Amino acid sequence: MAPLIALLAGTALARIAGLLGVDALDGWHPALRVGLALMFVLTGVAHFASRRADLIAMVPPSLPRPGLLVTVTGVLELTGALALLFPATARPAAAGLVLLMLAMFPANVSAARRHLTLAGRPVTPLGVRTVLQVVFVAAALTVALGG
Repeated sequence: MAPLIALLAGTALARIAGLLGVDALDGWHPALRVGLALMFVLTGVAHFASRRADLIAMVPPSLPRPGLLVTVTGVLELTGALALLFPATARPAAAGLVLLMLAMFPANVSAARRHLTLAGRPVTPLGVRTVLQVVFVAAALTVALGG
């Protein structure tokens, strides 16, 4: 749920900053880029922090080198978050992040089916996680396809 909160709060606060005179954030599209960037910083940092072992465990057993996969996806999330903040790179970054989210979704399915935990709590149930994934992908697609 934290990524959703980061997306919504980051977008809302950026939009408020735009309304208060920050020209670079004057509009929903730039505000959404900030919200997505905040969300991906949050999720990307988790790949290297206290939740790393849980994320490695989430990688489907059939995939090789789960630690490397978690590292690579974390770097991609953080790189994408940074690229979202610049108008010239935001659209391709968002498109890449859509592909990354779709590629990583099977790990969420695997984790739910194997009843794994994340930070000591059961992973998000698959139905809820699927809805969240649709929201996250839709937000990134909005940036990727937007003006």
